Amino acid sequence: MDDIVKEFLIESGENLDRLDQELVKLESEPSSKELLASIFRTIHTIKGSCGFLGFARLEKLTHAGENLLSRLRDGELALNAEITSGLLAMVDAVRTILAVIQASGEDGEEDYATLIGRLAGLQNEPAVHPPAAASGPALEALSASPPAAGETNAAKKEEKSTQPSSTQTPRKPRRKRKLAESSPDPSKIGGVLVERGHVRPEDLALALEMQEKGRQKIGEILVAHGAASPEDVLAAQQTVELRKADAAGETIRVGLPLLDRLMNLVGELVLARNQLLQFSSTTPDAKLQAVSQRMNLIATELQEEVMKTRMQPIGNIWNKFPRTVRDLALGCGKQVRLEMEGQDIELDRTIVEAIKDPLTHLVRNAVDHGIEVPEARRRAGKDPTGILTLRAFHEGGQVNLEISDDGAGLDGNRIRQKAIERGLITPQQAALMPDRDVFHLIFLPGFSTAEKVTKVSGRGVGMDVVKTNVEKIGGVVDVRSTPGQGSTVRVKIPLTLAIIPALIATCGGERFAIPQVSLLELVRLDSDGRGKGIELVHGAPVYRLRGRLLPLVNLDRELGIRDKAESSARSTAVNIVVLQTEGRQFGLIVDEITDTQEIVVKPLGRQLKGINAYSGATIMGDGRVALILDVLGLAQKAGVIAEEPAATPDEGHGEAGAPQVSDERALLLAENGVEGRVAIPLAMVARLEEFPRTVVEHAGTQEVMQYRGQIIPLLRLSEIIPATRDADMLASTGSIHVVVYSEGTRTVGLIVDGIVDIVEQHAAVEPFTSRPGVVGSFVSQHHVTELLDLPAIVRAAVPGIMDGAQSEAGGI
Repeated sequence: MDDIVKEFLIESGENLDRLDQELVKLESEPSSKELLASIFRTIHTIKGSCGFLGFARLEKLTHAGENLLSRLRDGELALNAEITSGLLAMVDAVRTILAVIQASGEDGEEDYATLIGRLAGLQNEPAVHPPAAASGPALEALSASPPAAGETNAAKKEEKSTQPSSTQTPRKPRRKRKLAESSPDPSKIGGVLVERGHVRPEDLALALEMQEKGRQKIGEILVAHGAASPEDVLAAQQTVELRKADAAGETIRVGLPLLDRLMNLVGELVLARNQLLQFSSTTPDAKLQAVSQRMNLIATELQEEVMKTRMQPIGNIWNKFPRTVRDLALGCGKQVRLEMEGQDIELDRTIVEAIKDPLTHLVRNAVDHGIEVPEARRRAGKDPTGILTLRAFHEGGQVNLEISDDGAGLDGNRIRQKAIERGLITPQQAALMPDRDVFHLIFLPGFSTAEKVTKVSGRGVGMDVVKTNVEKIGGVVDVRSTPGQGSTVRVKIPLTLAIIPALIATCGGERFAIPQVSLLELVRLDSDGRGKGIELVHGAPVYRLRGRLLPLVNLDRELGIRDKAESSARSTAVNIVVLQTEGRQFGLIVDEITDTQEIVVKPLGRQLKGINAYSGATIMGDGRVALILDVLGLAQKAGVIAEEPAATPDEGHGEAGAPQVSDERALLLAENGVEGRVAIPLAMVARLEEFPRTVVEHAGTQEVMQYRGQIIPLLRLSEIIPATRDADMLASTGSIHVVVYSEGTRTVGLIVDGIVDIVEQHAAVEPFTSRPGVVGSFVSQHHVTELLDLPAIVRAAVPGIMDGAQSEAGGI
């Protein structure tokens, strides 16, 4: 592909992105001549360039759009939603043709005759507002449209030939007209006139005020009031254009592969710097230490400058949202106004690319689910036009992105009901869950409260993508909502992923890096007082930090570096790293805290990606590898933060509350017979109890027991799902293990042979058996385990027991 064509594709792509924004803005500001002139210039530039390069189909399409824009510019048409949609459709078609040119070098076979006909048909719409009258011959030279940059001679001839002979103007005034209209900022022209003494500052201030109130241009006002001559205005215009050209020459285009390569080299330089600093610190050579310090300063400054080249404003993503919101609002029959704050906040390019899809999902979700239709908003006493706000700001070394709407808000009761129907939570858990935890259920895979599936939403995929993609880059998502007032989703993300500050800690002779973005503070307990602040609550260690109980996690125990006995036998001081993730704090106990460093993040190999305790690796100054801890994954592994059970998009499985086959969930493992293993979703277990066998009584043929003021039936798993049992089991007279299951006010006890463990299982469930009450089998802890359908077992064993479970029990 020729370099000219490549440059044309790059420039046209940038122009199209700007056209999307300007067309949507023009729809809300139809009287803006500057916007209309800018749009016309952009289309005219693309048309002229593609005609020169021989892309006839693209030229024909842009010519149709240019004709429509010409009538709008001349005041013969009034802009409306239909014309805007037609022009946006043309922009999409041009973007498609450019993609074809980039792939094949030709503009394809599609001639877009239907779209061209649509654009031609829109030219017949009558004008609502007649064009403003000219101010006279002297001002006419300052009020017409400017030329497109790089306009070819052929394009000039074509434009001239399309004008009626009776309206053609002399060449010289036409050139003046073009020079006077190409400035995007009229105040700059006035500034030049003041600099040269052609206009008094007070006259310029009055002219700017008059411009804001009326539709005249700054040059027209100054000339009309005798404050400046037309020649002075034209000369000032030329000066502004020359300054603009000089400013454009200060930038060059650099390919992204080159920037990525440069970033990798800087990363290697940072590693070499760390090695040099570590070596010089152990060598009593003053000259070497001086050189290493100088190297440190240069490498640090170079790193900062290279990082700036990768930084991009968040506005690069947000600029696409006005078009998205407009099209989606029209499709949903809603009125939505988009407001954006903090477009200049900069992020690393990799972060920008990673959050593009999550932000798009959140914006679409807010328009589709959050903001009501105009009729509903009027009934609620709101403005018919909903407001969607995008806001970006720095806080705590991270970038916060907020997507807020003033819609109906989230319905907590409806979310609870859907979660119960899918077996994600029990009715008892739903009643006790705070609204904030309930709102976070919308991020589960397949979860949706939509009544029907549309092309926009309803499949429960979008919010899951948001949470997954944000967590991949070390961010977190939070949602707040007030019924009737709207919802706010806040996304916290790091500035960059390539080089991050980290705390280096050792444990069991190994070094680990902890990202400082999650670090709150460090606490050290001396050996003589290590037991004074650490307490046990239900067997879990906690530390009383300023009156609050802080859950503790032993890093060596969680990673399997030392067993529990060895960990407890240590008599040295306790070092606690206080961390925060997903709004919750916990303390990580390590052997020693060594230093803080800026580390280069290296991705983990494919074999280690499944371990959720690590997010990456880095190379230390001595050349050894240190693993980077995943704070959220470590907290979930230790049970400090409960990992939410996954849902399945399949809604047609079994009875209400029946377990769904999912990728990962918390399971209770129990024994059934000599070698039988069964699993029960932990969300369905109300309590685990151990009783002497003497508590078992009979009501007719049904085994029952007295439990918490009521009589509950007992079911023996070994009788429901037969399993091999030996003589010792049959002759045992010890205690019984009971899994208590509840629905509403009804409770049932399931007797199992023993409780094995509670695990977070990630495995596919295979339907190897057709036994009633068993969903399928999977492997857990090297044992084949059967997943029980506990609600189905209870209903089959005691028919009618759960009928009316939500109603209160009657009196005797």
